[in-house]
Amino acid sequence: MSLDNFIPLNNLCTHYKVEMSFFDSLNEMGLIEIVTIEQTHFLQKEKASDIDKIIRIHQDLNINIEGIDTIFNLLDKIDTLQSKLITVQNRLRLYED
Repeated sequence: MSLDNFIPLNNLCTHYKVEMSFFDSLNEMGLIEIVTIEQTHFLQKEKASDIDKIIRIHQDLNINIEGIDTIFNLLDKIDTLQSKLITVQNRLRLYED
């Protein structure tokens, strides 16, 4: 398995100045997925933007992990509703033309 698509968790802990237990808690809540390869914990690089959002919400707004979970669920619902709205608007245009 290639490690090119993964970021070591200890690098993230150093970069963001958070404890490994923070990432363990995020993993338990289902917000991230920790991958263990040869006794080293990693995150997928494609999730880096989510990690950045999570840590900014936690550090800048002082929101706990349960609050972060709620925020991400609401953001996911907003994205779903926006997609549905675009679909409905496109259908409406068919009848307007």
